[in-house]
Amino acid sequence: MDKTRNKKTGSYGENLTAKYLESIGYKIIERNKTYPFGEIDILARDGKSIVIVEVKTVKGSGWGAASDLVRHKKQEKLKMLALVVSKEYPDTDIRIDVVGIDNGIISHIKNAVVG
Repeated sequence: MDKTRNKKTGSYGENLTAKYLESIGYKIIERNKTYPFGEIDILARDGKSIVIVEVKTVKGSGWGAASDLVRHKKQEKLKMLALVVSKEYPDTDIRIDVVGIDNGIISHIKNAVVG
């Protein structure tokens, strides 16, 4: 699959997710926050918690559920990102949510990656 299409699909998913999160009361802090070892798709505040939101978008079929694409290696990277974010926001709960978008349908898993 070509990278241009992947980037376009990813941007579509992140835009849809940002609108969805704002509609349920999240405050977007930053999008595509980059660190030397990874990127946070969306960094947001949900009440008193800071939330790292990983967005997975699937168009078409055959890939399985979008949220299932956050496999072990990605989960480990998200945990490392959470450690860095916890230093930026001391004394604040940090949570990792996964938003899957399957053909335009949003599924939101709060606290999807623990530990």
